[in-house]
Amino acid sequence: MKTDKTDILKLLRNSGDYVSGQQLCDRFGVTRTAVWKVINQLKEEGYLIESVPHRGYRLAGGPEDLMSEGEIASRLTTKWAGRTLYYYDETGSTNNDAKRLAEEGAPHGTVVAVDRQTAGKGRRGRSWQTLSGTALAFTLMIRPDFPPDRASMLTLVIALSVAEAVEETAGLRAAIKWPNDIVVNGKKVCGILTEMTMTPEMDEIQYLVMGVGINVNNAGPEEFLEEMRDRTTSLRIESGRRIDRAELLDRVLVRFEANYETFLATLDLSGLRKNYQSRLQGVGGEVRVLDPAGEYTGISQGVSDRGELLVVRENGEKVRVYAGEVSVRGLYGYV
Repeated sequence: MKTDKTDILKLLRNSGDYVSGQQLCDRFGVTRTAVWKVINQLKEEGYLIESVPHRGYRLAGGPEDLMSEGEIASRLTTKWAGRTLYYYDETGSTNNDAKRLAEEGAPHGTVVAVDRQTAGKGRRGRSWQTLSGTALAFTLMIRPDFPPDRASMLTLVIALSVAEAVEETAGLRAAIKWPNDIVVNGKKVCGILTEMTMTPEMDEIQYLVMGVGINVNNAGPEEFLEEMRDRTTSLRIESGRRIDRAELLDRVLVRFEANYETFLATLDLSGLRKNYQSRLQGVGGEVRVLDPAGEYTGISQGVSDRGELLVVRENGEKVRVYAGEVSVRGLYGYV
């Protein structure tokens, strides 16, 4: 839940000017002493707050790239995503935390965010860890009211949302390696893992979690696993500046809300396909499909309205590659 501290921080941030102590008292139903205590707490956390007699308080600055429940909540501009927020300095897996909270009755739109993740999960059981102060690692839990066979498309919806948020926040062109890896300048900056839990009858979605891990403020290649250094990067490395992770989280959630609404209108990607495909790597180029039934190469023709990768094989056969069934590695740089 948001605290008075969060509410006061958000009001100061949105005001951009001085807010009197009496206004704060009246707005939140607290005493001047309580307001003074909160202001001092915020100062101790690194926020620069000016106090001027007869004018009040003004937020003049804040700590660089602070991740905390209060900071995240004070930056949220969403309608529903993240309005129920859980933040941890450290956890094993935000996906596991979100699933536990979902089982306990957490509402649609719940977000679990963390500074350091020690046992994150990637595709095909790969592990993913983050160093404190570097990555944006979070999970969004939703409770969709549509058939389970539509759920796989949401991994493309969240990927598009991340790409848009990266471009908006970091000023970098973000490409998508189908279905949901985010790539900047030919190297991976983000992975996404979507997991679905169905009702006991297996006919409805109980909840769905989308775990997102973005390399944000890693300073150099030495902060990545050695075997990943040649194909992994961060927004800081590519942009040359630190990126505010709380702001980036807000922008991802805002873009997801908009894209999710577009998706719900048709329950497919027809309304998002053009935008997604404009960022898709390798369209028109050669790709290798690592199908368990047999590896093959072909020419990528983009995605269908259902999110399948459309590939023309060497023998001329047109195939639809389903997310989750195969891995695709392009022969065009990033692999």
